[in-house]
Amino acid sequence: MPATATLDLSLSRVDASQPGFMTPGHAQFYRNAGFIIAENAVTPEQIESLQRDATAICRGGHGVYEGWVGPHDGQTDADVLRQYLCIHFPHKISTIMHDALAYPAMVEVLTRIIGPNVKCMQSMLFIKAAGKPGQAWHQDEYYIPTRDRSLTGGWIALDDATVDNGCLWVIPGSHRHGVLWPQHQHDDARFDCAGEACSYPYADDDAISVEVPAGSIVFFNGYLLHRSLPNTRAAGYRRCLVNHYMSAESLLPWRRPALEDTKQLMGTLDYRDIVMVAGHDPHAYKGVTDFAKPHVRPSGEGGCQGWQKK
Repeated sequence: MPATATLDLSLSRVDASQPGFMTPGHAQFYRNAGFIIAENAVTPEQIESLQRDATAICRGGHGVYEGWVGPHDGQTDADVLRQYLCIHFPHKISTIMHDALAYPAMVEVLTRIIGPNVKCMQSMLFIKAAGKPGQAWHQDEYYIPTRDRSLTGGWIALDDATVDNGCLWVIPGSHRHGVLWPQHQHDDARFDCAGEACSYPYADDDAISVEVPAGSIVFFNGYLLHRSLPNTRAAGYRRCLVNHYMSAESLLPWRRPALEDTKQLMGTLDYRDIVMVAGHDPHAYKGVTDFAKPHVRPSGEGGCQGWQKK
């Protein structure tokens, strides 16, 4: 059963502008619910800088990357932004996006809910202009496996996120099974071409919307079921920068470099394209690689089958 009935949802939000904002009670709420919201975690100046940089990335101002559809000469910023739903690994080409990996409020919460040593392995810049699809129910750890189940998303709202522009929805407590539910393809035009989780013991009515003002960070457990619906507004965006983190102690058996050495034992696979954001890296002797490259995620409008038919 979802934990909503037994949760004190007043603990789901903290004011990150206040000293010592992350109390033991808030940390316990996160462990029980699988998410927590830090409001006022990013300054208006930082948000404005991230918004400008998002446009620069889409325009190719930091260089060309896989899936870029420019040049965008003569196009307005609005025209350009509508052509991108999500760009993976923007921190690889933007110092502004890289700095956002370790904002003070981000580190404060992560070190309270993960531990003192935290590494980041991924960033994703979502634009989600009006009319663009959401993503069906899924768990992030389905895509990014950690040995100790410590995967945590840090979802920075660059715009006010509301129900009508496609905010997050979560099923509180759904992470507590410790099960990665299977996925299937769908043909639901509300969502992009990513798969949809299935066979879990919940209904859509168990979910709650996570509406947040710009400058908030939503933290959520890698096993938490979550989704977003389309941006149904006539204009505008629901931009966000989503970074993924985990404990530095845990190995990360993710992506191809760890799989190419067939002589390596499965238990020692460790993806090393990481950024340390807090504490000490006990595996620093392995070095750090530069494998992941920025790329555009296909929007997949019309659902998996609809996208594949195009």
